[in-house]
Formats: sequence, C-alpha cells, structure tokens
Amino acid sequence: MAAADRDLKGAIAATRFGLGARPGEIAEASRDPQAWLKVQIRAEGAEIPRSNDETAARRIADLREFQQQRQMAKREVANGQAGPEARDPVKLAQKMLRDDTQGDFLARVQLATATEASFRERWALFWTNHFTVAAKNLQTATVVGPYEAEAIRPHVFGRFVSLLGAVETHPAMMIYLDQVQSVGPNSPLAQRTKDIGRRGVGAQLQPAPRRELGLNENLAREIMELHTVGVRGGYSQGDVTEFARAMTGLSIGGFRGPDGQIGEPLFRDVAHEPGERTVMGVRYRQGGKDQAAAILADLAEKPQTARFICAKLARHFVADDPPPALTARLEKAWMRSGGDLSKVAEALIEAPEAWAPQPTKFKTPYEFIVSSYRAAGGQPQGFGQVGPILTALGQKPFDPGSPKGWSEDADAWAAPDAIVKRMQFAQGFAAQAVQGRDPKSLAADALGARLTPATATAIARSESRPEGFALLLMSPEFQRR
Repeated sequence: MAAADRDLKGAIAATRFGLGARPGEIAEASRDPQAWLKVQIRAEGAEIPRSNDETAARRIADLREFQQQRQMAKREVANGQAGPEARDPVKLAQKMLRDDTQGDFLARVQLATATEASFRERWALFWTNHFTVAAKNLQTATVVGPYEAEAIRPHVFGRFVSLLGAVETHPAMMIYLDQVQSVGPNSPLAQRTKDIGRRGVGAQLQPAPRRELGLNENLAREIMELHTVGVRGGYSQGDVTEFARAMTGLSIGGFRGPDGQIGEPLFRDVAHEPGERTVMGVRYRQGGKDQAAAILADLAEKPQTARFICAKLARHFVADDPPPALTARLEKAWMRSGGDLSKVAEALIEAPEAWAPQPTKFKTPYEFIVSSYRAAGGQPQGFGQVGPILTALGQKPFDPGSPKGWSEDADAWAAPDAIVKRMQFAQGFAAQAVQGRDPKSLAADALGARLTPATATAIARSESRPEGFALLLMSPEFQRR
C-alpha cells in the first residue's frame, strides 16, 4: 500500500470507523489501518463507563424507597404533621435524576472522548441506539445507564442471539416498553381477578385493581419491528399478538415481593397466557418462559433480521444510502457465522465500500461534541459541559423520544438553526480548548490526509488560535466522517 493511500485510510479509520482522532492517533492508525481497527474487536465486549457500580436492580430498589418516602410525605402534609424540614418529593426525584442519570451520561461521554479504542466504542453506541431505552420518566431514567452496562456492552462482539436475549429481558427494557404490565387474558392471575370481581369479595381481603389486567403488545411489536426482522420482515399483527401472549409472565421483582427480588428479572407463571403459539408460521408448544425464549431465538436467526440490521450498520458507518454491495457483504458474514457480531465487524472493516474517500455521513450532535473533545485531546469534567448543548442541538442525553432511537440521516441534524448552534459551541469550546496550541497542528492531527487545502489555508490565516480551531471544528471535512 502506497504511503499516501495508507495515510488516507488511517484518517478514515480514526474519523469514520472511530469517534474522531485524538492527537497522534491518525499516525498510529496509518501504520496498518485495518489491523488497527481489528485489534479493537474483543470477546469481552466494550468498556463499561464507570459513574458508579450500582446495578439496575439496586436503582429500582432505591426508587422504591423514594416512592415510600413520597407517600409518607404526602400523608404528613394531609394530616398537618409536616414541618418546614419535611422532604420535598419533587426535589428528591430531581436529585435522583441528577445523581444517577447525569452521572451515567457523563461517564459515557468521558469514555468516548478518551478511549484509545474508538471503533469499539462506536460499535457499542450503534447497539445502544438500536436497542433504545429512553429516559422518558423517573423509572427508565435511573436504569438506562446500568442497562447499557449490563445488557449491551458485554455482548456487542458475541452472537446476536445472546445480545438480543440480554436486552429484551433486562428490567430497563421491560419497564420502558410496559412488559411488566402485561398479563395473559386467560392466565391464572387474570382469571382470579375476574372471579374476585364476580363474587364481590370484600375490599378488606383484596383491593380491586385500579385497572383491568390485560395483554400489552409494546415489547413484542418493537422486537419484531425495530430489533429483529424489521417492519418489512414478513410478520403480521397476529404474529405480534401471539408473541406478546408468549411473553406474558416475563417481568421483574416488584415492591410487594421479597427484598432480594426487587428489580431482578423473573418469570411469573401466574401471569402467563397458557397454550401453544404460532409466530411467523412456526408453532411453539406450551412451555412457560421457554416459549418466549424459543421465539426470540428464532427471530434472531432469521435472514430478515440479518438483512435489516446489516443495512442499518452500513447506513451508520458509511452512508445514509449505503452501497448494496456493502450490505450484502455484512449480511453474508452474519449468516455464515450464525450471527457472530465479531465476524460482522471484521467484514465491515474489510469491505472496500467502507473505505470510500468521500465522507458522506453528517455527524450527529453527540458525535460532533465527542470528536471536538478528541481533536483537542481533552475530556469534559462535568455534565453541564455537554448536556445542555446536546439538548439544544436536538439530542437530549438518554432521551431519543421513541423506541426508534436517534436518526441516522443528515436531514435530521443539518438544519440552519442547528448549524448556528454548532458554531456557537465551536467558538466557546475553542476559546477554552486551544490553550496556546497551534490550530494548524491540531487540524493535521484531527483530519490527517482528509484535511483539504482550503480548510488548511483558512486556519492558517485566522486572526487568533481559538478562531483557527473553531474553523477546524466547523469545516466540512470535520462535520462529516
């Protein structure tokens, strides 16, 4: 490989496959760009951001304690017993969100800005977006960080079926998509509730439920539409319903059971819908929790799943409208390996279509902020340095707004107002980040052979070093990867 070609591929490796180059990184990657990427693939998965070591189950138990305190505070207020020192439940909730969610997100950004394995981190971030859990309320906000650490990152280079199983049975996903509320209409629990209502059993023995127990199809629908075969994967509404029936009973330990089960995944036989199920033409015998696991495993192995997800991978890494040949290569690696994600990652690295010189992917706000810190060789020290600007740019931390996750398309991020806000961030960030360094050298480190003569000249002619660095961050080649 000629030196010029190797230098360009080193720049592509760091800025397209990775999260942006830190000083000296492109030079290192240029020695052997493909090998530099492949060594980042490892069986133990991606690194775990360390904000604290609390598990999702511990967070859910903490939430139970908060809810109990809130109820106590309400009773004290109602009884006229609350003094000026009484706890404000709203402030307690805000503190929980601030301490847990913001800390989790900051730890993730700090990892992304400092890691020497940015391809591995980008690969993990793809899967966190594919299997989105949004911080839409207090319950999901407090567990989204542990969810990524427990269900996604350890499995991103393993078999897809293992990743899928870990994700769909994690408390965060079951809470987010209301699986914990799903009860089989003909389950023992539903029948018992109906019998109590018909007999008019006294409220002192068992209070009537606030709402009728019933089937919830949210998780089943999103598994099929977003996580596996895709909306054109050949399933019907009937398949969704049958799958939802099979998953009844999958839940988490709640507030009425033993303390050791709070927040832990479990199967409630009493809530499971009995009977055989047929999903996408395959009949599954009655088998409690094994029934849902069998359906999930079959969905993971379907060719429609390989096609759908490999197209998303190609779209994420290469282009909004990726070359069909690239998707076909990834799909072939997936099917040949039985969904071994390490083999799919290797196929992506080896695909010539992934190394096209022209950058076509427009960075999301998160990618822009992370790559800016990496270009400066820095790291944010507080949530306030990243959270507000990401929210202003339309990518609120941990909150994509729907199970679809964040958009991959440039149109979602390149509106004129968003570009102005990026410029404002670049100017303010550059003033703090340059610290007397030469922006021409920073530009060469950040873009390598991708730095165009026009941008290099503009930076060299800038009136100040911060202005030169801001020009780098807003240059077309830095905004795209």
